Amino acid sequence: MKKGSERHRTKITNDLMHYIYEHIDTPINLDTLSADFGVSKFHMHRLFKREFGRNIHETIQSIRLQMAANLLITNKKSTISKIAAMTGYSSQTSFIRAFGKKFAMTPKAWRNGGFMAYSETIVREMPDDLTSDVTYENLSPVIKKMPSFKVYYIRHRGYDDAIKQCWQKLQAFTLGNDIRNYSQIALYHDNPIITPLDECHYVACIVLNEPFDAEKVPLPSFEIHGGVYAEFTARGYRNDILKLIRWVYHEWLPASGYETTAKHAYLIYDDNDFLNETGDFSLKYYIPIVLP
Repeated sequence: MKKGSERHRTKITNDLMHYIYEHIDTPINLDTLSADFGVSKFHMHRLFKREFGRNIHETIQSIRLQMAANLLITNKKSTISKIAAMTGYSSQTSFIRAFGKKFAMTPKAWRNGGFMAYSETIVREMPDDLTSDVTYENLSPVIKKMPSFKVYYIRHRGYDDAIKQCWQKLQAFTLGNDIRNYSQIALYHDNPIITPLDECHYVACIVLNEPFDAEKVPLPSFEIHGGVYAEFTARGYRNDILKLIRWVYHEWLPASGYETTAKHAYLIYDDNDFLNETGDFSLKYYIPIVLP
């Protein structure tokens, strides 16, 4: 496949995945999307499965359920019916049926603590030598109105060491173009504490904080939404970030009086453990919040 065609294929599949995450609370019409992208629905399905290893319908179903599972934990005052609607289900009955098939328990049982055992099996996948003894229980967030960001990105399926290659490619782009003023952002489409690590979509992003011709950027782009976020300043080693996320979602947020939204959490690096020699990170982690 020619380079231009390869870039076009990547743009279609990445734009489609981004659209799914952005509109997971609504009916997603694939006929309309294929027309918007200028390709047949058959070709769109084929490109998507080739890129992500799963068909579009399976992906939509999985994202809906993973997001619902997260909201059941964090949004204590939202009814099951409301969470079903927030994640694109037309009825509570169809949501409960799909949830039970995925997680082998009802949404109510999950919310009442069933998620803990499920999460623990994921946390146990982390090698002990990739974490430290750091804890985050004493962190106190700052509530901030964050701006929107236009980011250029590389998407990676799985939370694993191969993420480093994404950051190295972004680094090669900035160095090769003598770009000095930029920010590194990691976007978490999924909660890696309740989504199996090999299914998580991790997005390595850069924000260009200096003028640069967008036509010369060989990377797809999208906008991270602005809004009200809780900001946590944290340090750690390698997979300690998963400890931070677990504490924020499982402990801080349910007890905080806030709820989260269908927007995505993200972090901004001061020191990126995937690019330095020590494996230590320094960052600010942002989670969207609302008052119920």
